[in-house]
Amino acid sequence: MGSHFIKHVLEAEINCRVVNLDLLTYAGSLDNLRVVQSNPAYRFIMGDIGDSALIRQILTEERIEAVIHFAAESHVDRSIEQPELFVKTNILGTQVLLEESRKHWIAGIVKQFRFIQISTDEVYGSLDETGKFNEDSPLSPNSPYSASKAAGDLLVRAYNKTFGLPTIIARSSNNYGPHQFPEKLIPFAILKAIAGERLEIHGDGMSKRDWIHVKDNSMAIVTILQKGKVGEIYNVGSNNEWENIAVVNLICDLVDEKLERREGVSRQLVVSGLERPGHDRRYAIDASKLEEELGWHPQCTFVHGLTETINWYFENRDHLEPVLSRIYNA
Repeated sequence: MGSHFIKHVLEAEINCRVVNLDLLTYAGSLDNLRVVQSNPAYRFIMGDIGDSALIRQILTEERIEAVIHFAAESHVDRSIEQPELFVKTNILGTQVLLEESRKHWIAGIVKQFRFIQISTDEVYGSLDETGKFNEDSPLSPNSPYSASKAAGDLLVRAYNKTFGLPTIIARSSNNYGPHQFPEKLIPFAILKAIAGERLEIHGDGMSKRDWIHVKDNSMAIVTILQKGKVGEIYNVGSNNEWENIAVVNLICDLVDEKLERREGVSRQLVVSGLERPGHDRRYAIDASKLEEELGWHPQCTFVHGLTETINWYFENRDHLEPVLSRIYNA
């Protein structure tokens, strides 16, 4: 999400300089931003959001006017295995960013400042068969990942209410698109189908997720940065709810078509695995506040976006080999 946002900002020729701070942990890759690395408006710094001295130095030297906080441990399965990493990055790291941003803001180094927290619909927990999450839905996280993101959101809210720090929270539905690390459902299914390998999904596959293309998400974040009201929360979704098994089957069919396989071959690779502990059954986002108040609307249909994504993974299989080797060795 962060790399797509940076490319969108630079390619859209928005008049600004972008400083990218990234620790490049197992899922990070400089290749994701190779196309902008020579852009004079872009600077990469390798570092940890928990390093307060480094954060202070960057904010001051670069005269930062907006912190867009994408940095997070984000894979639910890994949060079950190593919850302490999620607490360290998503809670303690967020607090460091907030505190240094507060000091930077009150020092008056820049005329205006925004802190945008990139969050997730998972903080709301799980829905029944009807209804959608809106910005007033209670937080009810069910995994260490979503709990850590909810805690980060609450810290952001507290810094706004207590100190007046100009913060905004953006809660996005499931993102998909090129460059996504292959532990996530869509790239995982694409690569397994291409390779003709066993494709295991959680439980019965009937859990529902609301999907948004990462380009639409990037445009939404820019809109929130430029037009959003301080202290507000904005849900970001494209009204695109699918059962996991339906997404996987669609991927299988599109891959078979591209490889000119017999219809239904890849679907035979799909098997049901163990249900994930605390697995949320359904997410659905009401993004009407973002659409009506700020004028943002999603542009990419799911089938078009998924086809584009599949094509990218086909064209970049060689590039992905070292990435794939890191999935279970991190």
